[in-house]
Amino acid sequence: MAYSTKAKEFYTSELKGMRASGTFKEERYIQSPQAANIKVEYPLGAAPKEVINFCANNYLGLSSHPEVVEAAHKGLDTRGYGMSSVRFICGTQDIHHELEKKLTEFLGTEDTILFASCMDANAAIFDVVLDKDDAMIADRLVHASIVDGIKLCKAQLYNYKHSNMAHLEEKLQEASGCRLRMIITDGVFSMDGDIAKLDKIVELAEKYEAMILVDDSHATGFMGKHGRGSHEYYNVVGKIDVITTTLGKALGGASGGCVSGRREIVELCRQRARPYLFSNTVPPVIVAAARKVLDVISITTDRRDKLEANTKYFREKITQAGFDIKEGVHPIVPIMLYNAKLAQDMAHDLYGEGIYVIGFSFPVVPKGQARIRVQISAAHEQEHLDTAITAFTKIGEKYKILGKKKEEIIQMYGL
Repeated sequence: MAYSTKAKEFYTSELKGMRASGTFKEERYIQSPQAANIKVEYPLGAAPKEVINFCANNYLGLSSHPEVVEAAHKGLDTRGYGMSSVRFICGTQDIHHELEKKLTEFLGTEDTILFASCMDANAAIFDVVLDKDDAMIADRLVHASIVDGIKLCKAQLYNYKHSNMAHLEEKLQEASGCRLRMIITDGVFSMDGDIAKLDKIVELAEKYEAMILVDDSHATGFMGKHGRGSHEYYNVVGKIDVITTTLGKALGGASGGCVSGRREIVELCRQRARPYLFSNTVPPVIVAAARKVLDVISITTDRRDKLEANTKYFREKITQAGFDIKEGVHPIVPIMLYNAKLAQDMAHDLYGEGIYVIGFSFPVVPKGQARIRVQISAAHEQEHLDTAITAFTKIGEKYKILGKKKEEIIQMYGL
């Protein structure tokens, strides 16, 4: 047998080590639509339990919005279930073009191309527009999908310290001999919830004639006055050359992503991007629903405003309760615990209190940076937030971490 006993024992040992260290990731089974309150089966075979969901990227609460669901049904009825093909052969419908146009207008760019996911968009873009004579200058904490996309590109790679503009400028100077240079960053960093300094990055890009790429997956739909994203938050709309983002978070929460930006770059993606040329088209049902989402969030900013208020309230109250959190304004609220097993144990106990959160540890975050990442939604009401704060306080008291800072928690539980 090709799969030897030696291989089996090695992989079994690896999995056992993950369980022992608290880094093993268990899946929960949701038996209801995505919402503020969900029905979860955990562990497998247990009776389903209703809990308040603080894990989803459902920032605007649109994943199960009745108008969005209705639009999805209509898309299914009028355009079918799937395209069974790629875009340039027979996989493009009128609604795909219409959604791309809507996204372009919403984001304030020149053109947009759809991908099956933002991960596919990030896998595609670098190899399309950069070559061995060019330079990629990336923030050290960019999303894993950007890291994977960078690996597929022959351009020279430079990394700058996270959000350190002086170090970015040094790297721009080091890469001065390259033909083209591209600064690469997340708009919002998904584990910490901090926002890239796009105003300063634009200044440096203009000074050194560099392009800018921003993965805005955790900002599109709600950051900025009209929810366009981190570029609107920093008032640099029109100055970002490439935006990659997703339809799978605030914009309905299903799947799909895009590259949006300079017209020539988007057109090159249509001609060269392998995940576009060799992967099936985004299904009509998702396209139809995403078009409705853009209509909903373009009519009013009520959901964005509620999300902002919810975020401010939760951040203030959880800090007052004595937790060590990453400061900021984003609905991603990292509650820092530093020890992987502590994060996992607290998440387990919070589930028992009716609060659905997950402990994050290596390799999702660096070693010694374990946390529970709370995600706030416009679907949450104040009673949801208050229930969560009460539960967190109770479990925090159990583990004696309230009012404790990093060094004290590490001394108690280790890294």
